[in-house]
Amino acid sequence: MPSNHPLLHRKRRPVRVPLLAALVAATTATGALVLTGLNSEPTAAAATAVPAPSAPSSSRAARWQATPVPVKKGDLTAIAALSDKQAWAVGYRLKSATALEAVALRWDGASWTQESTLPENSFPQALAVRSAADIWAVGSASAHWDGTRWTAHQLDRDPGGRVVPDAVTTTSDGKAWTVGRAMDRSVKDGVPAIQSWDGTSWHRQPLPDVGKGELSSVTAVAPDDIWAAGAAYATDAASPQTALLLHWDGTSWQRVTAPGPRESHNWIGGITAFAADDVWAVGGSTSGSTERPLAVHWNGRTWTTAKTPDVADGRLRAVGTSGDGTLWAAGGKGAAPVALRWNGNTNQWDKASVPDLVVRSFTTVPKSTTLWAAGIATQGDLVPAITRLKD
Repeated sequence: MPSNHPLLHRKRRPVRVPLLAALVAATTATGALVLTGLNSEPTAAAATAVPAPSAPSSSRAARWQATPVPVKKGDLTAIAALSDKQAWAVGYRLKSATALEAVALRWDGASWTQESTLPENSFPQALAVRSAADIWAVGSASAHWDGTRWTAHQLDRDPGGRVVPDAVTTTSDGKAWTVGRAMDRSVKDGVPAIQSWDGTSWHRQPLPDVGKGELSSVTAVAPDDIWAAGAAYATDAASPQTALLLHWDGTSWQRVTAPGPRESHNWIGGITAFAADDVWAVGGSTSGSTERPLAVHWNGRTWTTAKTPDVADGRLRAVGTSGDGTLWAAGGKGAAPVALRWNGNTNQWDKASVPDLVVRSFTTVPKSTTLWAAGIATQGDLVPAITRLKD
């Protein structure tokens, strides 16, 4: 494994698990073993405090179905879609015990094929697709696809150290935004980091001092209405980790108080805005050894916590709405995936059919009821997997 692979520098923490680093290490030693995505979603009609009730569809009794991918061993880390016939996934092909090749796959409505390889040492972790000729992938660095080739773009220097982006999104003015952390020596020393692309280069964004922490997701309502989310690390053993929310108003980034159980360690893994007064953020909350899903909602005035079911290892990574208006959230810990669906009749999240894989990324599809999840199969030795829930 290359020494500069970003997963080698991550600690084991609730927001993301360094799956590939552990798996390659296990493969090397034993020869065996086994997300922010597209964050922006199609704009939904503005609602009240919570989205309008959505009636569960009887077709949702169907199970997720695996779709073959042209990578036999490796990891798929992000997936995004423009339509039922246009979707992309990025990740890695494991060429040997120590060598990786970053790849981009494309769905044409019938099958997944490899469209390209990414620049060396790009290590993609997140994906934003504006069009088939305008795609951003970020990980240890950033790369842009213009429909013909990938071009690597160096991130701006940060006084906090090396910048490791975890999520990316685009806005209607042509800009791109990436969020993550800057770290000097290790993840424990990391501080939240945000950079914006102006069409020519990346620029570091001044942020409020929130201490140590990271940002794992970003979503945009408009160029002057952007949300970033993640976690602020505990300052001492007696203090809990808290969910972190930052908001861009077109001029500056400001911290917004995030709700959540006060005595628990809270974090946000995914955030999606449907309108200025309709934003959902999901993640997890841990008290002692008990972990459960966390979901919070912005109604344009305040953030409130929504009721979630008790799910073992129920950390959530992404949230989005399908073409029929159904709100979904997905994630999981290791080989324990979780999927939730919003029940507008009872104003709570309910358990839903789960994809049979280690969920690294999840996305809905514009104007469609299709859902995609990408990651690693729960069975086998580092088997990349993409699964679909479709009417």
